[in-house]
Amino acid sequence: MEDSREDWNLLLWTGLAVLLPILITLWCSFQRPKRKVQLKDLFRKSKHGWHYTDLFNKPTYCCVCTQPILQGAFCECCGICADEFCVRKADHTLPCKEIMAPVQADGSFLHRWVRGNVPLASYCTVCKQQCGTQPKLCDYRCVWCQITVHDDCKAGLSGGEQCDLGEFRSVIIPPQYLYQVNKLRRRHPDEYCKLAAACGSVWSPLLVLANTRSGNNMGEVLLGEFRTLLNPVQVFDLSEIAPAKALQLCTLLPPGAVRVLVCGGDGTVGWVLDAIDTMKLKGQDQFIPRVTILPLGTGNDLSNSLGWGSGYAGEIPIEQVIRNVLEAEVVKMDRWKVQVASKGNYFRKPKVLSMNNYFSVGPDALMALNFHAHREKTPSFFSSRIINKAVYFLYGTKDCLVQECKDLDKRIELELDGERVALPSLEGIIVCNIGYWGGGCRLWEGMGDEPCPPTRLDDGLLEVVGVFGSFHCAQIQVKLANPVRLGQAHTVRLVLKSSRMPMQVDGEPWAQGPCTITITHKTQALMLYHSAEQTDDDDEDSSASEAEGTTVVAQRRFQEMLSWSEIPTVYL
Repeated sequence: MEDSREDWNLLLWTGLAVLLPILITLWCSFQRPKRKVQLKDLFRKSKHGWHYTDLFNKPTYCCVCTQPILQGAFCECCGICADEFCVRKADHTLPCKEIMAPVQADGSFLHRWVRGNVPLASYCTVCKQQCGTQPKLCDYRCVWCQITVHDDCKAGLSGGEQCDLGEFRSVIIPPQYLYQVNKLRRRHPDEYCKLAAACGSVWSPLLVLANTRSGNNMGEVLLGEFRTLLNPVQVFDLSEIAPAKALQLCTLLPPGAVRVLVCGGDGTVGWVLDAIDTMKLKGQDQFIPRVTILPLGTGNDLSNSLGWGSGYAGEIPIEQVIRNVLEAEVVKMDRWKVQVASKGNYFRKPKVLSMNNYFSVGPDALMALNFHAHREKTPSFFSSRIINKAVYFLYGTKDCLVQECKDLDKRIELELDGERVALPSLEGIIVCNIGYWGGGCRLWEGMGDEPCPPTRLDDGLLEVVGVFGSFHCAQIQVKLANPVRLGQAHTVRLVLKSSRMPMQVDGEPWAQGPCTITITHKTQALMLYHSAEQTDDDDEDSSASEAEGTTVVAQRRFQEMLSWSEIPTVYL
């Protein structure tokens, strides 16, 4: 009898030992979504830029209860951290960066301190010793100038509480500037220039437009880092706001002073440049910004041509990225209009596209079309630059066997500046505006063993080449073959006489039936060229890149005469 009781007791405790953790886990799994919904609702209404994390990447302390925490929320703008139970209190008691604030009575701007969780390897601006070394919430950081001080050294800070916005004062939009602009009765460029005088003679505000869907999904991280260093109002997420609306902030800043950093691929850059063309149509020419690129896409040929590299993966800090933007040279870049008129549809308007990089018909457009179709079905799979390039390689290998674009020379006619060009037995034609193609290949120069006319971004000329197939494209990319140079022209006309062919403009592909394609000059965009960075590991290509950069920079130094026009659109 006693043995039977012991067996039942053992069975009971064993059951509890097994079931209790399962019940606790299930209860937590049901409660966690509720907490997340509540936190999301709080984050949506908050003035902070809250983000939740399951694990902080460094020792972190709650700014409310001062206890060490492993998970919780942090503000990407001001840097305060809090656990789940203290988030609401932190949201109400700890203010964030103010994007717009009145000027002090004496005209000064004060530090905005946040205590604790200072950046790793930061040093006190007073005693020059390392900050944040104690295992507790300690030391201070200014969210504007980014200086750090010890608790005991804060009283001895030179200059008192006055903040000069730090190293990047020349690109930050001060809160008091936007406050004064909002109070202006007469919104005119002359008034903006008067207000800008208080920001310094070299003030050149930087707007950051990031596409969080480009390339390797670094956009979210970059948004947080830029909002930490700059005024959050000058950092935009293109998944939430269109470039045309974001660029309206330029109309509240001094004409000709704004720079725009586009974090994304070549398609994102084209999207922003189209928005700038819209500004021109609205009569806002004097507010046109200079555009630079932080490449996050897969190909990034435009970025390569302008000296910004073939892809960014966090190898250099954001601070250095801003320094490079400040040192960059202004250049002009041709933009082209691609008009596609389908045969038989006389009452339908021709399709009109803008081109910055290249237009192509043939195997490379087929690879882009297949890639685009599969990415639309499963976008989460195409979140890595390496995976994207591997998929391109697989489609290229498949086309080498199938040859879907063969006999192109029999189905298409090519005219350069009105003159018919006899075509060899090709599978593809590529019309280039920039020096790079296919993810870093210098297409027009080829292997460099044949003389060819030089290429420039602002000469109003297009370079037209032909390829014999996907295998030939691969050979060109690894420098085992040259393309077929068909010529340079100001106007290119292609007539597709029969069947359907894959086509693409700057990586945006489609399948096109019989049509007439006309490529003509559209306008010029003001871009920023970084001549200090090489974009190819090979010595020969590096030399060619530097030579092109020197030519581009030397011939693009110019002074802009901006005309004053109508009152800009109100942004705030």
